[in-house]
Amino acid sequence: MGVEQADAPTLTFPDMPHDVSLIALIAAGFGLALVLGLIASRLHVPPLVGYLLAGIAIGPGTPGFVGDLALAGQLAEIGVMLLMFGVGLHFSLGDLMAVRKIAVPGAIVRMAAATALGAGTALWWGWPMGEAVLFGLALSVASTVVLLRALEAKGLLDSTNGRIAVGWLVVEDLAMVMVLVLLPALAPLLGGGDAPPSGGDFKALALTIGLTLAKVAAFITLMLVVGGRAFPRVLWLVARTGSRELFTLCVITAAVGVAYASAILFDVSFALGAFFAGMMMRESEFSHRAAEDSLPLRDAFSVLFFVSVGMLFDPQVLLDEPLKVLAVVVIILVGKTVAAVGLVLAFRYPLNTALTVGASLAQIGEFSFILAGLGLSLGLLSIEGQNLILAGALISIALNSLLFAAIGPAQTWARARSAWARKLDLRDDPLAALPMSTDRKLLSDQVVLVGHGRVGKHIADTLDRSRIHYVVADSNREVVEALRKRGKAAVTGDASDPIVLVQAHITKAAMLVVTIPDPVASRKMVDIARKLNPDIEAVLRSETEDGAALLRKEKIGAVFVAEQELAASMARHVAGRLIGGQ
Repeated sequence: MGVEQADAPTLTFPDMPHDVSLIALIAAGFGLALVLGLIASRLHVPPLVGYLLAGIAIGPGTPGFVGDLALAGQLAEIGVMLLMFGVGLHFSLGDLMAVRKIAVPGAIVRMAAATALGAGTALWWGWPMGEAVLFGLALSVASTVVLLRALEAKGLLDSTNGRIAVGWLVVEDLAMVMVLVLLPALAPLLGGGDAPPSGGDFKALALTIGLTLAKVAAFITLMLVVGGRAFPRVLWLVARTGSRELFTLCVITAAVGVAYASAILFDVSFALGAFFAGMMMRESEFSHRAAEDSLPLRDAFSVLFFVSVGMLFDPQVLLDEPLKVLAVVVIILVGKTVAAVGLVLAFRYPLNTALTVGASLAQIGEFSFILAGLGLSLGLLSIEGQNLILAGALISIALNSLLFAAIGPAQTWARARSAWARKLDLRDDPLAALPMSTDRKLLSDQVVLVGHGRVGKHIADTLDRSRIHYVVADSNREVVEALRKRGKAAVTGDASDPIVLVQAHITKAAMLVVTIPDPVASRKMVDIARKLNPDIEAVLRSETEDGAALLRKEKIGAVFVAEQELAASMARHVAGRLIGGQ
């Protein structure tokens, strides 16, 4: 985790022929995490709160057994690698580019706003400028592990909202990589080290910045050009052996090995290297199997990440500096959330997207710990600053799931009491309504296609070949812009909002096709559509049997399950070939 614990007592076993601190740490960490996580779950609190408490219990801030903090940090880093590798397996370059218009400026502006809030507060406390800036930077970057866990738990990772949040996170990680690389060179300028830089030092600083930019560009180029071709081929060769053990070993080697090599050769973070490795391996037909094989290890090591965060925390800071801790928590939970929500709304995304992205980024994590440790070693950050950062991380991580749970009620409350909130989704966005020049012939007996992702694209292509008119409704503005450039009828917005379906001319449509695998949202869309058009047919998608059973029980339309339809198509092909050959 980048933070060393000096002179911390560790459990030793003098009768053992070798050091077993790693085994003791894993046994104690997993055991306490299981017990406290189960208790938290029974109390209707996220299990990760139990994991954090387990870390506090075996950390140096509490009496009794003290685990090896350095080992815990390394184990947690492996968990971050595997988790980011798994995200890369589900997040293509096209997904990243689709949200670039909001992810890049949004991440930069939000980081600047959060840094300003944190630095301004620290200056008000009387801290030096360099320490204040470093403190603000540590509060500006979100936790990879927490964000991805929250999105996965809500089933939002593959949604437009999830892609925006992950894209935003990748940009933040890239920016923080630059900060970590440049900070040692900038330390004298910020007040660390022995003396401010001279003219020659400024030249060296400029050279360092240029070299860092060149390394990051070289890394991305190498991964896109070479990795995109090499990884799928290697996975194919290993899969041909038929050995499950070799296949799993190949997947883990790709995640950890590429992450380590990227950090050593290009000075990028482990997390970013693993993310790009997974994104390149996604091009392989075995990407789903790779994701499944790495899932147990990802879950296990991510638990150790939360335990290690708890071990870093000194509870005494809550008693010594309660007002400062409260200020840090307000900056993370309120300041960062408001900044993110405002930025997303400024890009004319729906209110739900703004609230989801805001809640996703309302915490701090691994990069904050690494930055705090580096600042401490460079003389830029005090122990008090490090403890406040850790306190803010612990509390924000524990409360992050509550923010997610509050999205729905907050949106409902705002819409019920504010006309402005009801208009946020469709205020004056030109993409929220079809152009007046749209041919009226295309808006009668057409298909309203909700979602233009991987499934929606295939359906749209088939409709084009069959010369069937359709209107796409998608919450991603970039997708709608691209469709309109091709002359396709498309509107932006959440199709569970009646206004969006009205703009798609649902009243005259022949069929509603929902490609979003959310049974609750799908049912709501069909209910709205049938109130406006009682005779409309509905075709729905589900990823699971349970979701399909729920929709079929309601008898609201034809439901297709991914695995069932694939099996049915293959069976028809086999039967057709055999019968045709007789």
